[in-house]
Amino acid sequence: MRLGEILVQSGCLNRQQVEQILAEQRSSARPFGAICEQRYGIDASRIEQAWATQYAYLTRSVPVNLDDHDPAVESMVSRRQAWQFRILPIRMDDGALQLATTEEDLPRALRFACRIIGVPVFFVLVSRGELAGALMKRYPMVGMDDSFLECPTWERGSHHGGDDRRRESA
Repeated sequence: MRLGEILVQSGCLNRQQVEQILAEQRSSARPFGAICEQRYGIDASRIEQAWATQYAYLTRSVPVNLDDHDPAVESMVSRRQAWQFRILPIRMDDGALQLATTEEDLPRALRFACRIIGVPVFFVLVSRGELAGALMKRYPMVGMDDSFLECPTWERGSHHGGDDRRRESA
């Protein structure tokens, strides 16, 4: 599924606009999303969510067992980072770190991984329940449980009494 198709389905663009963006992209080699933002004023978060939907569509056939992981990669993210960015390191594969996250959290997880993790990464998508269970086992933190993952990113400051500075357990 192409990004333009997803944006049409979500009501952000019509087919004629997609064709105009593709024509501009061919002549300028600029990213599709950047043209959408500039030309039609589409919010970057809508582009990111469409990209996450596209990525999810492409990775649906990749099975993953979160219990089958390499403990050596756990130190690549702290407990706080794992919970805050909703990521779970699984293993190194051909020089890239395999990370699990959810479709909803993919844009934020990708931004974090690109800025902080010093190796190439690729994501596999899992359900919120699967991610929460694995985080509780591998990155236990006082006060953190599956209800934290149900809390939307923008409301996290008010989760668990409003204190977003949680102590990591030993």
